[in-house]
Amino acid sequence: MRREILLTPGPVELHPRARLSLSGPQIHHRTEPAREAFLAVREGLKAAFGTAGEVVVLTASGTGGMEAAAAGLFAPGERVLVPVSGKFSERWAEIGEALGLSVERLELPWGEVLDPEVVLERITGETRGLFLTHSETSTGVLNPLAEIARAAREKNPEILVVADAVTSLFLTPFALDAMGLDAAISGSQKGLMLPPGLAFVALGNRALSTLKPRGYYLNLARELERQRVGEGAYTPAINLVLAARAVLRVLLPELDAHLEKKAGWNRALYALGERYGLRPVPAKGGEPAPEAYRSPATAAFYLPPGVSYKELAGAFLNRGYRIAGGQGPLRGRIFRVSLMGYFSEEDARRVLADVEEVFKAL
Repeated sequence: MRREILLTPGPVELHPRARLSLSGPQIHHRTEPAREAFLAVREGLKAAFGTAGEVVVLTASGTGGMEAAAAGLFAPGERVLVPVSGKFSERWAEIGEALGLSVERLELPWGEVLDPEVVLERITGETRGLFLTHSETSTGVLNPLAEIARAAREKNPEILVVADAVTSLFLTPFALDAMGLDAAISGSQKGLMLPPGLAFVALGNRALSTLKPRGYYLNLARELERQRVGEGAYTPAINLVLAARAVLRVLLPELDAHLEKKAGWNRALYALGERYGLRPVPAKGGEPAPEAYRSPATAAFYLPPGVSYKELAGAFLNRGYRIAGGQGPLRGRIFRVSLMGYFSEEDARRVLADVEEVFKAL
């Protein structure tokens, strides 16, 4: 049976160093090698997130990291603002509501880039938190995170700004402290090119000063206390931690070149789509968004008239590739193609050639 190559925005094609590491033996998580790996991964992730604070590694998906951050930083009844413009910003609102926060939804058209002025209009002195999504993978939008975060803190100096960076870390420049963020979340199965199973929660100094020991398994305060000495509070996915260390060792020294490569491949996908008359989903002011507002994690297009998602996905499967469709109100209306995972230059050229053949056949 032929293995499908993943052109999906998660899970993604694995980095060779991850594959090699995962082929090793099972180790015990309460040993010195495990502690060394845990500490190394936390330090590497601190550099990747761009924070002088802390990073907590959880055995969970990115959603688990989002819930842990919301629970640890906010108490039931506290007011948080959530601009909703896609599936994953909607998830922020749902998490807040499930935790008993007073969630104010700012409903926006899916696919539209967040307008900082519109967001700021809804922030008051009572707004305790702002939940943002950097790379809204459901629509392909890259929101102006730093501009919104800095302006929000100027308007309300006490506000905590928390960001979903699940598909922006390792794919576009990111610097938690410099961008005016207080916390950010990512996951293993995206830009780090590992299997699913780990969530990363970065906490700046302001977040650390307000962190409360809430919850049980997703208790960031308890985890942080144990992870400072290289152990998890519970049994972690230690083999994934080892794989993360292996990938970080090669990825961090070449991160700038890696980001340029990913951006270039995504540019090429959009150029192909537009060459064949496909309309990109990311929009700003109702018009196709400039490249600066298109996430390097995935290229998202509206389906052409007369072509169903099932038909298009089948055409890709016939060539050995799996793509992704739309979610929520965009289900059946759009498709997404991603080179987020590991591809050599030769692999990427071959994928782009095959994508062009599918587009041409439309």
